[in-house]
Amino acid sequence: MTALPIPHPALPAPVAGIATLMAGFSLEVTRPSDADIAALSMLKHGTRIYISAVPNRPVDEAVRAAIGVRATGLEPVPHVAVRNFASADALDDFLARLSGEARVDNVLVIAGDRNESGPFRSALDAIDSGMLRRRGMHTIGIAGYPQGHPRIGDEELSRALRDKIAAAEAIGLTVEIVTQFCFDARAILDFIARLRAFGFDHRLRIGVAGPTSFASLMRYASRCGVRASAQALSRRAGLMRQVFAMATPDDLLRTLAEAAPAGIVPHFFSFGGIPATGRWAHAVAEGRISIEGSEGFRVEPPKDGASN
Repeated sequence: MTALPIPHPALPAPVAGIATLMAGFSLEVTRPSDADIAALSMLKHGTRIYISAVPNRPVDEAVRAAIGVRATGLEPVPHVAVRNFASADALDDFLARLSGEARVDNVLVIAGDRNESGPFRSALDAIDSGMLRRRGMHTIGIAGYPQGHPRIGDEELSRALRDKIAAAEAIGLTVEIVTQFCFDARAILDFIARLRAFGFDHRLRIGVAGPTSFASLMRYASRCGVRASAQALSRRAGLMRQVFAMATPDDLLRTLAEAAPAGIVPHFFSFGGIPATGRWAHAVAEGRISIEGSEGFRVEPPKDGASN
């Protein structure tokens, strides 16, 4: 059963609710540089940093990034895109290196965004192989899609999700669901309700686009197949306010803090840059925000001597 979040009694409501939601937030990074990783050192010790799998890039990159994240005091969670591995031995070697060189015991298992594959066509194939458990993985993340998948039907998605959860739990793996980023609070809350009704009571990481420009946000939304139009996005207070600067997910987080059940944690995609996303999320988690009207909030600048 998911542990209840620790409240923040020193903060005024609804700031306390937002800070409580943010406890345990995670961050997703792609090909981070040493400087990017160093910039995340302000985050709470043990914060989970998910390392994206980039097609056609050597696995050494992901291993080095995981080692760097671990050395910073954070928790590396590499993506394992199973279609990227031409053989079972190649996947086994990757998992062995993650475990042995970066002390990784938690990975996000996905099929991978490519048509061709080796012996592993789906995340379920890798889970069923038992290889993850043998290589010391204790927890795995699997993908969730609050607004569906552009190439997979909803019924097939639901069946695959149930099968992966059952297969992982059968071999002693703890399961978390990590969702694609989404802009629609209603779609997210409905997705959470369906999972809870199904009986999934473990942690659920909700994908959220971190601070970025409106143009970049639309580009990533189109590339990832997220059903979000410019008109729908423009209705968000945060985007309207900062359409020519940085779009922030403040109104979405405020809605989730008010309406989502326990066990829900934001998972930030660093489209606007790794350091900027880390700083913003860290400030929100600390409660350094000011509430604005009935929707959204602003991050306050750090006071002299405060962490930043």
